[in-house]
Amino acid sequence: MNNPLLQTPTAPHGAYPFDQVKPEHFLPALKAAIETAKTQLEEFKKKPNTDFHHVMVEKGEITHPVDYIAGIFFNLHSAECSEELEKISAEISEILTKFGNDIALDPVIFAKIKTCYDSRLDGKLDTEEIKIIEQNYKGFVRNGALLSESEKDAVRVIDEKMSKLTLTFSQNVLKATNEYVLEVTKKEDLAGLPEAVVEAAAESAEKKGKKGSWCFGLDAPSWLPFMTYAKNRDLRKTMALANGSKTFNSAYDNQETLKEILQLRTDRAKILGFNTHADYVLEERMAMSPKKVMDFLEELLTKAKPHALKDLDRLRNLAKELDGITDFQSYDSAYYSEILKKRELSMDDEMLRPYFKLENVVDGVFKVAGLLYGLEFKEAFNIPKYHEDVRTFEVFDESKKFVGLFYTDFFPRPTKRPGAWMSGIREQGMHNGEIERPHIMIVCNFTKPTKTKPSLLTLDEVLTLYHEFGHALHGLLSNVKYRDLSGTNVYWDFVELPSQIMENWVLEKDCLDLFAVHYETGEKISADLVQKIKASGKFLEGLGTTRQLSFAFLDMGYHSVDPKTVTDVAAFESKLIDRTSLLPKLPGTSISTSFSHIFAGGYSAGYYSYKWAEVLDADAFEFFQSSGIFNRDVARKFRENILEKGGTEHPMELYKRFRGQEPDVGALLRRAGLH
Repeated sequence: MNNPLLQTPTAPHGAYPFDQVKPEHFLPALKAAIETAKTQLEEFKKKPNTDFHHVMVEKGEITHPVDYIAGIFFNLHSAECSEELEKISAEISEILTKFGNDIALDPVIFAKIKTCYDSRLDGKLDTEEIKIIEQNYKGFVRNGALLSESEKDAVRVIDEKMSKLTLTFSQNVLKATNEYVLEVTKKEDLAGLPEAVVEAAAESAEKKGKKGSWCFGLDAPSWLPFMTYAKNRDLRKTMALANGSKTFNSAYDNQETLKEILQLRTDRAKILGFNTHADYVLEERMAMSPKKVMDFLEELLTKAKPHALKDLDRLRNLAKELDGITDFQSYDSAYYSEILKKRELSMDDEMLRPYFKLENVVDGVFKVAGLLYGLEFKEAFNIPKYHEDVRTFEVFDESKKFVGLFYTDFFPRPTKRPGAWMSGIREQGMHNGEIERPHIMIVCNFTKPTKTKPSLLTLDEVLTLYHEFGHALHGLLSNVKYRDLSGTNVYWDFVELPSQIMENWVLEKDCLDLFAVHYETGEKISADLVQKIKASGKFLEGLGTTRQLSFAFLDMGYHSVDPKTVTDVAAFESKLIDRTSLLPKLPGTSISTSFSHIFAGGYSAGYYSYKWAEVLDADAFEFFQSSGIFNRDVARKFRENILEKGGTEHPMELYKRFRGQEPDVGALLRRAGLH
């Protein structure tokens, strides 16, 4: 009775009770919610009704408490994972998978959905209601509703194993990342590193009981500056080897886990009538088929690789000129890229950092949202939080109407997984007969403030913030009836459009003028520096594009073959990315075993989506540029046809309604300088 997860939230806007929830609450609450749901589902099954409200709305209300508890758990598991949460994570995943399969494979529930589906076009339902029925019907079919009982049992077993394996994969990556420490004891080994990076490393060492030395890790705010600025080539190699081998032939080895995941995905796809996991996934994507994806990737590689080879020659020549290096390696790339950028553009990240104080960047992205969509963000101090680093905001539109809650969590810590992501804590949509507004969070791992300096971001970190904020706008501005179609619940190769388009504003003077001021002097960023930032968007883009294509080919390769051929992960990986890997692979390393996007996230057979969506966002931003990047009419079209609609219609139809045409791949090539 005292479990906060089983009570109606009392915080403003029904915010999650993060301040009350403890690890010991989850299992009892989840089990109780599932038992209640099972009882209600039995009553649901006994009713003869097959109308839309009964089949879709009532069923959704029955499972809502379970979804609510699961949502809190997995948000915390990603952003603030205590040892107690870690211990129960496998059991939580197993319970939820079993409950989900009990519903998805129930013949009575499916019969109701099928009857509703068969009569969906009789004129009584609106477009969104038809879409939610079609999505549910297809979801049940894709989860095995039409299979024999023995096949259903096989799917159950596979799904339960998968839930544990993907969790194990991500846990290994997190543990390996957190465990590694490079301790530097000689000051001369810090040569080249910016003052703020050195200070942060000293503070890290002090926390680890190693005062007087400097500690670096594999988390992005430590790893990236080290690889970019450290003059000591041997130490760069040490860090590169540590990062590449953290889950490969190590204490946290992911090779067997990876193989098992591949085999289970393929087995599941075959049971459902597909040749490969890629065929299964792409049935529900804009790209539709592995062939179309591969044709798309090959077209981009044809354009990008000649530029990439020229880019690499420039870096090799620079390394030889400056340091006599004749065996240019992967751990040299970031270091000499930064030197070349400074030489050719008279710019580097450290010149920009003083203009990118985190608080100013956040204020700037709020101003952009105001200029485009009339939104106002007001910090709220009465919303429960799960960590002191979290900030919470109430979002309002121009008529002062409440839009949603927005949470930010920006700094790395051992309890947070690497990377950056947006999450819908509560998605927009109907509950108990009323439309609820969303609660959205973005989580990142940015440069932390030190004792003497505030958090000063790199340009890449600013782009990441705008990217995740674009996802957040997709969630916040959703305006649909049903949660399953709201916000980012769209085709995976469409979901990156709202996020990636936001990055374009960072390269525009009108946007930078809103927030880019020197944190000490208050001086605005100069027009000259703005031009250099814009030029940096095309700097070494051949290499950048080829690297992204390498990941996409790797993903498609794994998910388009018989998993039994993947006997040696390193060899299989090398074979897949031979054409896109322009530098020698470091012995004893693997990309695959820490490729969480595809083995623990939702990007399996979908990593190509980043490049696919870049075509969309480049084409869409050209539309903004044609009328002014803050043009309210264009912004209104983007909001009404993209951000508000979620998955209520096919994404290509939504895009054409916004743009007036299908996307042009030439827009991406023009922006990247690859045409």
